[in-house]
Amino acid sequence: MQNSYFNLIEQTYYFPQEGFDLRGEYLTFHGISLQYLINKYGTPFRLVYLPKIGDQIKKARNLFNRAINSFNYSGQYQFCYCTKCCHFYHVVSEAVKHDVNLETSSSFDIDLILKLYVKGELNKNRIIVHNGYKSEEYLTKILRLQKLGFSNSIIVLDSESELDTLIKLVGNQKVKIGIRMAVDEEPQSAYYTSRLGLPYRDIMKVYNEKIKPNPNLEMKMLHFFVDSGIKDSMYYWGVFNKAVSLYAELKKNSDTLENFDIGGGFPIRNHLGFEYDYEYMIKEIVKNIKEVCDNEHVEEPNILTEFGKFTVGESGAIIFKVVEVKQQNDNETWYIVNNSLMNTIPDAWSLNEKFILLPINKWYNKHKRINIGGISCDHSDYYNTEDFNQQLLLPDYKLSDPEPLYIGFFHTGAYQDSLSGYGGIKHCLIPSPKHVIIDRDEKGNFFDYEFRHEQTVDEMLSILGYERGEEEEGEI
Repeated sequence: MQNSYFNLIEQTYYFPQEGFDLRGEYLTFHGISLQYLINKYGTPFRLVYLPKIGDQIKKARNLFNRAINSFNYSGQYQFCYCTKCCHFYHVVSEAVKHDVNLETSSSFDIDLILKLYVKGELNKNRIIVHNGYKSEEYLTKILRLQKLGFSNSIIVLDSESELDTLIKLVGNQKVKIGIRMAVDEEPQSAYYTSRLGLPYRDIMKVYNEKIKPNPNLEMKMLHFFVDSGIKDSMYYWGVFNKAVSLYAELKKNSDTLENFDIGGGFPIRNHLGFEYDYEYMIKEIVKNIKEVCDNEHVEEPNILTEFGKFTVGESGAIIFKVVEVKQQNDNETWYIVNNSLMNTIPDAWSLNEKFILLPINKWYNKHKRINIGGISCDHSDYYNTEDFNQQLLLPDYKLSDPEPLYIGFFHTGAYQDSLSGYGGIKHCLIPSPKHVIIDRDEKGNFFDYEFRHEQTVDEMLSILGYERGEEEEGEI
């Protein structure tokens, strides 16, 4: 059938491709039968494919180390995982297995690190980069962490007031610090300069007047981050070279400065036609830092990245069943899925993020333009063509078909649970779906298990303060 969904995908993209293939008439994800998981767990469910996390870490390390070797760069590359992207133990633990460093953003992150240390999964030599607003509680916990012997814990100062608070708290304890440089935003932004970090014009003054004279403060890092990501654009390279030049100026005044943190921002595949030259961008990053340092006659820094979405984004997926088909007019067909899209992929609703959307079955049916709606009563609970400037095409499906249509949103492993408040109160009291983990054993065989069940009514009512007795009148 020439107008089947399979023919559409095969003629439009390279398919099969990394992570996606067909086994018979059913989609597989990294070789895992999604139909098997549907039959075992039902829908909806969220899955995490843990081996992909290690693959991404190895990919970044290999490309940076190859670039460092090719340019005879004297600094080292250090991969940091930012925990705010996904705090789940199985995710952070998997990343830590690959000897990553960690980036924190709140005081509770310190408790997370201590849990990993007590379990024997994290040693005290890992680099811990502390970002985020530094409340007194946060700073106090960081100082305790350093007293415990975490020798590479670096407090990245976000404002001059944070520095003042730190100086009051530190006493005679010697601490390692960094400074975050506030970046100028892109022209279309609603403001000119990021609220995060110290203004560029103030950094040398703050360093010379407050940091350099203080024997308890050891300057170790300059940090910057471009919110729109690492892109081959005039804007990105302009901010980047400004930061490298500032590093060189600081290095001339600080013998202890040795780390240049470029933050995160590597994109992930959000459609089947995705293209991004990671190797080229990494080579340009290393080459530009080396050229500036050579011209300024300073030693090249260690390069740190804080990859969150890049690390875990492509490991995740959410699988739904189409529970209703609604033909609202001559041109608009709605597939209604068995959960809320606002709850499960809030990035798509709030930030217009795109994800790879594919059917699990019925690939040989004719394709049809459709809109996807969730089961909440909110008008905004949908995913369709207009938001993303593309036609949304899926297999033609009728509820009378003996087998339901299942669809999946893929590469949803970053931020969705944090933004939606995993296990909390959801819009319209629609429960969080069950959570399935997929891993490989020592022999390379796949295995799966249910990490969390679908949220129950009792769990939600308990959060809301409705006390339920063992035998209540009117129990349904």
